[in-house]
Amino acid sequence: MSACSHKEKTPNKKNVFAIDSTKTNATQCMQESKNTQTVQLKGKNYHISLSRTPNESLPHVKTQSGEPFLDNEITLKITKDDGSVVINKTFTKSSFASYVPDDFLPNAILEGMAFDKVVSDKLYFGASLCYPETDLYFPLTITITSDGSVSIAKGELMEENYPEDKE
Repeated sequence: MSACSHKEKTPNKKNVFAIDSTKTNATQCMQESKNTQTVQLKGKNYHISLSRTPNESLPHVKTQSGEPFLDNEITLKITKDDGSVVINKTFTKSSFASYVPDDFLPNAILEGMAFDKVVSDKLYFGASLCYPETDLYFPLTITITSDGSVSIAKGELMEENYPEDKE
């Protein structure tokens, strides 16, 4: 049997960590990131720079727990060896509004973009919009031609890429 004690306990570091800290008033965001690489297209070097930055001026979304979350902008810059700029474009989730279901967009952020592959005379990138802090996402494919023309299409969900197990 245990007895109750009337002794006052003073908080220590252990007790402080026990406080529920999942609710905060601060707006959350993803980290800034920058990725650079060089690829070959038509026998020439193309230098790709992708920069993701949380943007305070974009509309905030809420996480599933109701906390505010900043959306991101992603700048894609592609240059050639001679310094000429093929494209220097900043994307936000509104750049993809006509490709994403209307009911998904208001709660989503632009999560990321990455170089995928070179096919023929085009550079392919994958991008995703997601609900912050969840696995719910919407994939997109961005195609850039050697002259800087941009086209966007719905991407494939990972489940679409793998056949189901058949038992």
